Amino acid sequence: MPSSRSRRAVLIGLPSLALGLMLAGGWSAHLALGTREHLEAARDALLRLRTADVESASAVAGVLADARRHAHEARRLTDRPEWRLFTHVPVVGAGATTTRGLAAAAAQLTDVLSEIQRAGTPLIEAGTRSTGAGDLRPILAGLDAVAPALDHAVTRIAAVRTLVAATPEYTGVPALDLARGTMLREIDRLSGWVRAGADAATLLPPMLGRDGPRQYFLAFQTNAEARGTGGLVGAFGILTADHGRLGIRRLSANNGLAPSSAPVADFGPAFTSRYGRGATSLLSVSNLSPHFPYAAATWAGLWERKTGRSLDGAIATDPVGLAHLLKLIGPVRLPGGETVTAANVVDLTERTSYARYPNPAERKRFLIRIAAAVSEALVGAEDVADPARALPVLSRLVNERRVQVWSRRDDEERRLAATPLGGTLPRRPGPFAALVINNSGGTKLDYYLKRSLTYTLGPCRGDGRRTSTVRIRLANDVPRGRLPTYVTGRLDAPRSRHTPGSNRLWVSLYAGIGARATAARLDGRPVGFYAETELSHPVYSTVLEFAPRQARTLEFDLVEPYSAASPVVPVQPLVRPQRTAIRREGQNCAPSP
Repeated sequence: MPSSRSRRAVLIGLPSLALGLMLAGGWSAHLALGTREHLEAARDALLRLRTADVESASAVAGVLADARRHAHEARRLTDRPEWRLFTHVPVVGAGATTTRGLAAAAAQLTDVLSEIQRAGTPLIEAGTRSTGAGDLRPILAGLDAVAPALDHAVTRIAAVRTLVAATPEYTGVPALDLARGTMLREIDRLSGWVRAGADAATLLPPMLGRDGPRQYFLAFQTNAEARGTGGLVGAFGILTADHGRLGIRRLSANNGLAPSSAPVADFGPAFTSRYGRGATSLLSVSNLSPHFPYAAATWAGLWERKTGRSLDGAIATDPVGLAHLLKLIGPVRLPGGETVTAANVVDLTERTSYARYPNPAERKRFLIRIAAAVSEALVGAEDVADPARALPVLSRLVNERRVQVWSRRDDEERRLAATPLGGTLPRRPGPFAALVINNSGGTKLDYYLKRSLTYTLGPCRGDGRRTSTVRIRLANDVPRGRLPTYVTGRLDAPRSRHTPGSNRLWVSLYAGIGARATAARLDGRPVGFYAETELSHPVYSTVLEFAPRQARTLEFDLVEPYSAASPVVPVQPLVRPQRTAIRREGQNCAPSP
């Protein structure tokens, strides 16, 4: 269900809409004033959710009812014959048409929000009816009940967007044009929330064992050594789900899953050419591709090859994901008394442990203890069954790709693949730029890696294409002083001499479908690169060497098909966040006939 913030935001542009009516002039004063007053009242009602008890269904219902009443009155006023007459009058007709459309959209959206609130009330109440630690059965029942309403809401919101998009974009009243743009953006935001809720309501009950036991490969990725899906798999276990009861067993370090003598999956010759046969037979290089289903299917195949037992899917998280979960469940205590918190778990697992345990086997046992303690606390935490507390944490996990999920069942995987949770490389056309880093030196220095990406969409050409530039800046921000040899050791050339703290990275830019790179520069000078294709995306790669504390800038010039779609820039889940900027230069254009 969307957050109260999303609900509040939907009508944030309505005062500008009312102001546009007054500025246009020549219209019926009482209609314009009445419309403005009701739209402002609807906005104020939604803004009251900031101070309302959002955990109280009755409080939220009252606020939404107030907003709905005022929005419907604004629609009634703009549905009157005299208002409809204005839509045909020169000069003011465009403004009258847009205002009428926005008032209708406001009324329909408040209807949708009220329906979601009513349908979601049993789900919120279910969070208080858990029958024991790790028991999510009341939640599953609530999700089953709310799923049809959320699916219906997705369809209705799409229809509202179509209504607003069909109104005149330029009315001659800047405030009204701004209100229209605001409404479209907020509809898109609300649509994303509701679609995510609909997906969760449909997927979670069966995937959590509503219809029978499920088992999933659970991978803990270590972002200190970058991989396409996030980081090297440092530990793993098996997550079980049976009618909403969760459990985690067989936690093991990564050396607990031996290499297979033969590939356990076949993703085609292009995949094998780019990543090698080891990517489907060896855990340590199984997730070089950013397309999570490749890694997940390989993990499931390796487990089946080892045990003879199949799995229902795979899930991956990382220390940053554990930090988010610890904000929900609170600190956990390890055997021996050490406390792991949201504030220290990333540093503890990705930096401190290397200095504390020179022996890799001891360090892996320490990491297993942390994974076990957090996992046990998670499946037994009561707050996990409380949607009001859990949803903000889970939303952040998904949006940052700190949790990725794959299902062996085709119907579930199709729905997962359409969400950030699926971790897929999308095949949709449109502006696209994804930076993917793989550590090629065997170091654990990516804990210190800084990243930024600037995607500049340039002016259009006469052929319906445009020139664009992607500027990537990477910095090996290792601290001065001695680091553990295990962290700085270069496995790519162990007998060669390297400055401690140097790093080697395989850097790839995934461009939009149909794009072509025309040139590349490294630190301002022309540089070679090689081109490949993965899931229809052109991929441009090079291997870069970094001295300690060295920053390097890699730029690609692209020619790509023009598209009015919003640029998509997925962010690889590493330790430090990527700084991303999207810029537009020149005028929009349409493809030539």
